[in-house]
This record gives sequence, C-alpha cells and structure tokens, in this order.
Amino acid sequence: MDADAKKTSLRMIPYGIYVLTAKNGDEVAAATVNWVTQTSFDPPLVAIGVKADSGPLAALKAAGAFALNMCGKGQQGMAFGFFKPAELEGEKISGEPFHPGSTGSPILENTPASVECKVVEIVEKGDHHVVIGEVVDAHLRQAPDGRADEAILEMKELGDNVFYGG
Repeated sequence: MDADAKKTSLRMIPYGIYVLTAKNGDEVAAATVNWVTQTSFDPPLVAIGVKADSGPLAALKAAGAFALNMCGKGQQGMAFGFFKPAELEGEKISGEPFHPGSTGSPILENTPASVECKVVEIVEKGDHHVVIGEVVDAHLRQAPDGRADEAILEMKELGDNVFYGG
C-alpha cells in the first residue's frame, strides 16, 4: 500500500469536533474527540473513537455513561483547551462552566447542544476503541440557523496543521 495515498485518502473524511465528558465518583474526564457518528435511529446510538490508554475512556467505562458536547462554529479555543488533560476547578472543567446531566456526566454550558449516553458496548481494537452509546438525554441550548449539521465546528476549521487519519 502506498503510505502517502492512504494518509491523504483517509484525511478526506470530514470530522466534526466534540468534547467527550464523563464522571466517575470525584473524577471528571474530558477530551476533544472527532471520530463520531450516529449508528442507529431506534434506539438512538452513537459510536465514538476514544484513545485506548486515555483517562476519558477509563472514566466512561467505570461510570457506564458519558456526554458528547457539540462544539459550535467559532469554538476553536474550547476544542484546543480539551486537547490536554482536563482540570476540574469548582464548577468549571478546563475553564468551561458545566453542570451534571441526568447521567451525572458533565454538560458543558457553552456548547450549542449535547447528548448523554449510557455505554452499551466497547469494541477494543487498535489504538482507539469504539464506544457505542445509547442516547438517553439531549440538551439544545441554541437552535441552529439553517441546517443542524452546518452548525458544528469542523476539523478543517482548527487550522492547516490539524489532521486526523492516515
């Protein structure tokens, strides 16, 4: 296989930007993620790629639940803020205000929307594991103007040097 062709081809897959959050006891974990898709309407399921050796994966496994907070247009700073380990400071995670959702997962207050999920399966393959979650609650803080899928912050909006794939 031509390594450059593989890398370029896989980078053609578009990605939205999200902040995954989970809470297990006093431990709060959060990370920017982009391998996300809805996989079923009934029941509503999402699949997320989460780094195999990460704190957020350990936290959502232990908690059995997580939240997926959708970053909106212009929220590049928030996305970059969760590229590093989260810091809990009172009612803020890495500087972002949050409140506990119905699953106990942190809901970021400045994102336009979020969904809360219970973990239904984890496929442990490769350097990222695929977490399948059933959506059990949804929060819409800001209805988008126009198409909902155009309201999400996209990977390409993080700059010319930020890529996934390959």
